[in-house]
Amino acid sequence: MTANRPFVRFRGWRLIVVLAIAGVGLSGCSSLVPGADRDPPRLYDLSPKNTFSKKLPRARWQLVVELPVAAAGLSSARIALKRHHLRLEYFARTAWTDTTPKMIQTLIIESFENSNRIVSVGRTSTGLRSDYVLQTGLREFQAEYTKGKPEDQGSKTGPKVRISLTAKLVMMPERTIIASRTIKYVRFAKNNDMESIVLAFDEALGKTLKRLVEWSIIEGQRGWYRRRQAQRRSLSMRRR
Repeated sequence: MTANRPFVRFRGWRLIVVLAIAGVGLSGCSSLVPGADRDPPRLYDLSPKNTFSKKLPRARWQLVVELPVAAAGLSSARIALKRHHLRLEYFARTAWTDTTPKMIQTLIIESFENSNRIVSVGRTSTGLRSDYVLQTGLREFQAEYTKGKPEDQGSKTGPKVRISLTAKLVMMPERTIIASRTIKYVRFAKNNDMESIVLAFDEALGKTLKRLVEWSIIEGQRGWYRRRQAQRRSLSMRRR
C-alpha cells in the first residue's frame, strides 16, 4: 500500500496541472465563445403625443391611468416581431427602455399632460383620488413580416407595425364603465433597418395616443355632465 502512495500523489499532481492548463486555455478562448463579448442591446424609446384638436373640451376631473394589461409575450422590454401569424419573436440586440406596458403607461400620462385639457392625471401608484380610471389592454404591438393580402403585407423594403389597444373609461367611486373602444393602427416602415422600424412604431403609437386621449376626454366630459345633472335633480327632489 505504501509503495503505491507516491504514484497516487504523482497522478493527483499531474491532474491538477492538466486542469490548470485547461483553465488557462478556456479563459484565453472566452472571447471566441458566442456572446461572450457581445455589445449591450441598443435601447429605444418612443415619444408622447403633443398635438390635439383645438376643439377638445377642457376636463374638470382627475384621471388615473392603470398599467396596460398585456400577454406575457408583450410584457417584456424586447421589441416583438412576427414572421408567422402564430409565432412571436424578437429583434436581436435591441430593446425598449422599459417593459412595453410601463413605457406605454408613461406615454399615455405624458400625452394627457401635453393636451393641457385635464386638471390632473397620474398612475395608480401615486394615490391620486380620481374621478375616472382609464383601463387599457395591449393586444398587439409588433412589427410584421407575415404574408397575406397585399394591403396587409409590409412594404417592399420594411415591415408593417401593428398596434391594437383596448380602452375602458371607469367612473369612480361607482366603478361604472361609461365607455369602451378598441383603437387599431398600422404603419409601414420605410426601410428594414431598426431606426426605420422604431420610427414606424413611434408614428403608429402617436396616432393611437391621440385617439385615446381625445376619446377619453370627450367621453369623460359627457359622463361628468350626466353625473352633475343627476346630482342636481336629486338635490332638487330633496328640497321638495
